[in-house]
Amino acid sequence: MAKIKLTKNELKKQKDSLKMFQRYLPTLMLKKQQLQAEIRTTEIRIKELTDEKNRIDEVFKSWIAVYGETGIFTPDILVIENLRTAEGNIAGVSIPIFEGADFRTALYDLYYTPLWLDAAVERMKQVLLLDLEAQTLEEQRRRLDHELRITTQRVNLFEKIKIPETKENIKKIQVYLGDQQTAAVVRGKIAKRGLARAAAGGSA
Repeated sequence: MAKIKLTKNELKKQKDSLKMFQRYLPTLMLKKQQLQAEIRTTEIRIKELTDEKNRIDEVFKSWIAVYGETGIFTPDILVIENLRTAEGNIAGVSIPIFEGADFRTALYDLYYTPLWLDAAVERMKQVLLLDLEAQTLEEQRRRLDHELRITTQRVNLFEKIKIPETKENIKKIQVYLGDQQTAAVVRGKIAKRGLARAAAGGSA
């Protein structure tokens, strides 16, 4: 704990600091709760996307053998050209918001390719969109987690260190000033009695 001056000016300074800490602490605690709620919401959404992707993957499993045998469904048949996101704001944190993606589909001969290829391409788009949205949400969660750590540190600093420390400083200064005031009163009384005795002695 830093050494403090035991003066009236320092007392006022410490009281002002305490008011500021007590004013900001509820705001920080509210922000912490808001961030925690948003992180939970994000995690729920990521799980929903993962579950949906797994469901679509199960459908794909019945086609995997076909893709392997024919070699028709190749990785370059569907390419992500552009990821579309916007900037959002949660509790003062800038976050990316998933808006969609643009794909490029390779040209293939409709006459010579099997009918299931169109459906497979559409399902692959669904899977990729789910993946991209999940990735965007992961980035959201990363940023929110980072802000939550900082906010929690500030809450702890105010709640466990600054406010108790400032209250202790105020108490210490008040005790010292009270003692000084009491000592001044005692000195005044002693001086008054001394003057009274001197006056009585002079008159005798």
